[in-house]
Amino acid sequence: MRKKTKLVAVVLCLSVFGCMALGSGSSDSSEKKDIVTSKDAGTTGGSTESKDNSSASDNEADVAEVTIEEQVLFEQEGIKVTAQEYVADSIWGDGIKLLLENNSDKTVTVGCNALIVNNYMISDLFVSEIVAGKKDNEVMYLSSSELKAAGIESVGQIEAYFHVYESDSYDNIFDTDCITIKTSEYANMDTTPADAGTELYNADGIRIVGKTVDENSFWGTAILLYCENNSGKNVGINVDEMSINGFMMEPLFSTTLYDGKMSIDDITVFSSDLEENGIESIEDVELKFHIYEAETYDTIADSEPITFSAK
Repeated sequence: MRKKTKLVAVVLCLSVFGCMALGSGSSDSSEKKDIVTSKDAGTTGGSTESKDNSSASDNEADVAEVTIEEQVLFEQEGIKVTAQEYVADSIWGDGIKLLLENNSDKTVTVGCNALIVNNYMISDLFVSEIVAGKKDNEVMYLSSSELKAAGIESVGQIEAYFHVYESDSYDNIFDTDCITIKTSEYANMDTTPADAGTELYNADGIRIVGKTVDENSFWGTAILLYCENNSGKNVGINVDEMSINGFMMEPLFSTTLYDGKMSIDDITVFSSDLEENGIESIEDVELKFHIYEAETYDTIADSEPITFSAK
């Protein structure tokens, strides 16, 4: 019963996050506005060398079939996980089919602390509960909406940090180091930053670029950001003191960014907050970024107020 309940929960999470995550990526481009600051005066501040995500769908037919070699990812404390094959599902997207074996005397749950594709952080929605002495087949899906937003047309490398814990007590059993899976497309892997946009923050190895504002995302309004971490530390980024058109907001945004990695993330502003303040169109945004060490939560930096507009 517990197994079925967890599976239902995972399916519901996948459904919600599929609609929620990067909602701006699913809307028509004509519904999006560019992020600009006063100093940019309507120009974009991102790298002119960044990939053009809008052309991804045009090249789908040219993308080679991705495969992997069957391989044991880890075997520890009686828990063995084997990557069997690369799969592509028309509904859930691409993923890695895993065989999970529990040869311990405890019922355990296997999940991920982090999942990284082509150097981009991807939302983790993988979980599997295995009774002692049993096995399980699960697919570790890669968020198709996030791959699209990052301009990833072909997966070349997957990095996973697995987390194993006791199902009943939630006590940690072990966390793996980074486990890397290289696909048949590894040699062709494109890691060009999807950083076209307006630079909002750049200090101490942390760079944040504002890309677009989508006023028709799943929950309300989505402000799309490109984030890059070359600080030498794993960091977390939150948004504080955010206002839209002069009215305070309570946005949904929190991201963990490993050292040397990139991410594409949305700041979500709920429709109810906009409606309560009579806001029909996003004009001016002000916010602060709170950057901290991911493991200790110690503050690295709090930015000065950052202002930008949607045009």
